[in-house]
Amino acid sequence: MNSSLSDALPPMSSPFVTTHWSLVINAGHAGSASSEAALEQLCRTYWPPLYAYVRRNGHGPEDAQDLTQSFFERLLSESRFRLADPARGRFRTFLLTSLKHFLVNEWKRGQRLKRGAGTIHLSFNCDPEEAFYAREPVDEVTPELLYEKRWALRLLEEAMDAVRADYVRSKQGALFDALRNCAWGDGSGDRYQDAAAPLGLSEGAFKVAVFRLRQRFRDRLRNTIAATLSDPQNQSEVDAELRNLQEVLRRPVSPKA
Repeated sequence: MNSSLSDALPPMSSPFVTTHWSLVINAGHAGSASSEAALEQLCRTYWPPLYAYVRRNGHGPEDAQDLTQSFFERLLSESRFRLADPARGRFRTFLLTSLKHFLVNEWKRGQRLKRGAGTIHLSFNCDPEEAFYAREPVDEVTPELLYEKRWALRLLEEAMDAVRADYVRSKQGALFDALRNCAWGDGSGDRYQDAAAPLGLSEGAFKVAVFRLRQRFRDRLRNTIAATLSDPQNQSEVDAELRNLQEVLRRPVSPKA
């Protein structure tokens, strides 16, 4: 195998990641433009689990979109993230608890934020998320479980996006596209041969490339999980979150009637 296919990949980013908790705390107390911009990006990244929770609570697509947008706008515009305390639990739990508080104490009283009324406005494309929600079973999935499942999938998506960026930066985007479908499962035989041929690689070389992709993905996933913890260097906490992610994704669901 041509060593440039793997050795040219850029090194992983520093393990000393900026945590989500540090972003919300900085935004809540300092209010700097950079921290607020990072926090807005954080909201854009993790709104799908909250949208899924609102939908499963009986709200239609349009209301769920308005509720989710208003929730984040309220948090950002009123600096409610300053109430965040990493000692009180997981970041995903903080977000869900905050949403529940919003739904009960704000939305129930009909206090919807007006669009374009001087607040921070976040525009979400809800079509893909609505399609995901439509595929979920109608029974045996509580709003909380659906939230956990979508949270887990979002972490996987974020990690895979980071891996793709690594390959693109090293001008190996085409290699990543060919390898991506092999990121899970064992895969062998004709499947590897068919995928390797367009790249001019032998089956053996392709297997090595798949192995290195999976290695890179595991590292990125651990970094992604660590960023949701107050102490990203606590490997036992990362391991616990990884086990939770795997358990949630393995949870069986029944098909729609």
